[in-house]
Amino acid sequence: MRFDIVSDTHGYLMPELLEELKGADYIVHAGDMCSESDLRRLERIAPVQMCLGNNDWSYEYGGTVKRMTRFYADRLRWEICHYRERLDLETCEIAICGHTHRPFVERDKRTNTLVMNPGSPTFPRGGSGPTMGRIITYKGTVLSAGIIKLKAKD
Repeated sequence: MRFDIVSDTHGYLMPELLEELKGADYIVHAGDMCSESDLRRLERIAPVQMCLGNNDWSYEYGGTVKRMTRFYADRLRWEICHYRERLDLETCEIAICGHTHRPFVERDKRTNTLVMNPGSPTFPRGGSGPTMGRIITYKGTVLSAGIIKLKAKD
């Protein structure tokens, strides 16, 4: 299964991001979406799992979207929280965070949990440019996990 990972879109879904998301089985958003209409737009591409960021309000997305979201997909336990320090790496195989707008992918040394921050396609920091993440799984195994650099059109 293909999970496309985004965070910190802040009310703007750039065309290059939307193009890259086509074909995803799931879209995982780690907060600061800042737009109910953006959620609806992403849901037209693929099912969305998301958490609230510090710039999101639950009334915008309905009562099912929380500060911490846990779900089960392709035999794996997932956790999404905007803040890395609030992730509970003991309870999941894949943990997604955002907030810093700086992308990374790593394995936690203690739990071996895959942890990803996809960065931000809208307001990147740290010189990475606009980014998103992608995780490919098959029946409970992570086949690949990486950061995708998006090219803004001139």
